[in-house]
Amino acid sequence: MKTKNEIVQNSLVWFGAGVSIAEIITGTYFAPLGFAKGFLTILAGHIIGCALFFLCGLIGAKTRKTAMGTVENSFGKTGSKFFAILNVLQLVGWTAIMIYDGSMATAEIFSIKPFVWCIIIGALIFVWILCGVKDLGWINRAVMGLLFVLSLVLCAVILKNGKTQNAAAFESLSFGLALELSIAMPLSWLPLISDYTKNAENHVGVTLGSTLTYGITSVWMYVIGMVAAIFTGEGNIVAIMVKSGLGVVALVILIMSTVTTTFLDSWSAGISSESIAKKLNGKTVALIVTVVGTVAAILYPMDNITDFLYLIGSVFAPMAAIQIADFYILKRSSEEKKVDVINAIIWVIGFIVYRLLMRVDIIIGNTVPAILIVIALCVVVRKVSKK
Repeated sequence: MKTKNEIVQNSLVWFGAGVSIAEIITGTYFAPLGFAKGFLTILAGHIIGCALFFLCGLIGAKTRKTAMGTVENSFGKTGSKFFAILNVLQLVGWTAIMIYDGSMATAEIFSIKPFVWCIIIGALIFVWILCGVKDLGWINRAVMGLLFVLSLVLCAVILKNGKTQNAAAFESLSFGLALELSIAMPLSWLPLISDYTKNAENHVGVTLGSTLTYGITSVWMYVIGMVAAIFTGEGNIVAIMVKSGLGVVALVILIMSTVTTTFLDSWSAGISSESIAKKLNGKTVALIVTVVGTVAAILYPMDNITDFLYLIGSVFAPMAAIQIADFYILKRSSEEKKVDVINAIIWVIGFIVYRLLMRVDIIIGNTVPAILIVIALCVVVRKVSKK
């Protein structure tokens, strides 16, 4: 029973991560491909991204370490702090971006200033953090159930009120770029997943349950966005909600999906901070991150996050590739070292390779080849150096 409960609890957390206005918005970009090709691209990208998600999460489950704690295995105790700092910074950024997106979207439907919605959303995230992952209990179940039903309502309204648009009516999108957009969301969670699998009794069950729940939910959100754009000819999901007359339903979807997703960003920022300095309290840092994110969302425009997404990919994709190579292929650990210099150099090479591949339109995107190159480099270098 305990094993079943932990699988359900973790799955609910990742369902909340998947139900996101950001994912629906990203899904609208796939409209130029048409439904069949767009769906296959979304599915293929999520299979790739979620495979990495599963592998990274399982490392945390088996080693009983947080996401940043598992980084010690490949980069050493001091080396891992570098990634922990970067992770906290990117999570502060995500917190601000999600609050900003949620507030701007809600303000388009209801004539209340965006900064008011920023404060409301920030306050709700604050409450979620105070409750904590384990103590959310029936609140979490009730909210997830409500979001599930409302997502179905959104789908029904879109299909009922829309008419299929010609794919040629939208701006073109290459298959490689579309695949990269699909991989991007699962990839953005790689520095967090182990924070929620580290205490699992059933290592594979909890990690697989989390992966499948997030993957299926994320695909569903992407498809909602894509179908909404195809059937309405409108790329702005908020405008679609307005035209559909969803009203209060739209309000609940926008606010609660923002809260359940952003909660994970703030919470994991707190957990990662403990890897930087043991004296830091994770929950306190998470609350501070929420406040900072709320203030940033009020003060700064954050409409274009493409460069931010690519920066995250270029930092954490090579990091995850090295972890996967060390744990699953080489079966080695550097946790006793201060810094694993070899892996640090390989990460720098991986970062550069990722940034260079961004300049080329590859049919399989740039994340997959970058990761494969880094994994191959790790194996070859270790075999040759015998270290």
